[in-house]
Amino acid sequence: MPEPLLFHCYHRQRDPMPSKLFIGNLSFKMADAELNELLSSSNIPVTSVTLMRDVDTGRSRGFAFAELAPEADLAAAIKELNGKMIDGRALTVNEARPQKKREFGGRDSGRGGRERPTRDRGPALY
Repeated sequence: MPEPLLFHCYHRQRDPMPSKLFIGNLSFKMADAELNELLSSSNIPVTSVTLMRDVDTGRSRGFAFAELAPEADLAAAIKELNGKMIDGRALTVNEARPQKKREFGGRDSGRGGRERPTRDRGPALY
């Protein structure tokens, strides 16, 4: 007797999560093109590369994330890049961890958990 359809829908295989690299200790002068060239010269196939930049200045923040292509080997990519010297800096390369969920709102939201002192504004005019 065949198994119920519900069992197959519930237990179907999910697509594996894409492998993502954290690349740290980059030079603040590193450009997107340089990072892409570094990965391609190391024969690491990637689908996307995101160099993190400061919102105000646009300058590199010194780290990036690279999403590996499905055929890429995460362990081999880490072994190839971790400790590699670029612009006099040893790269730190690890598997990227999922971003922690941030909680917004709540009692102390936006105040850093401290109470603001009240200011004396002089006599009430109304």
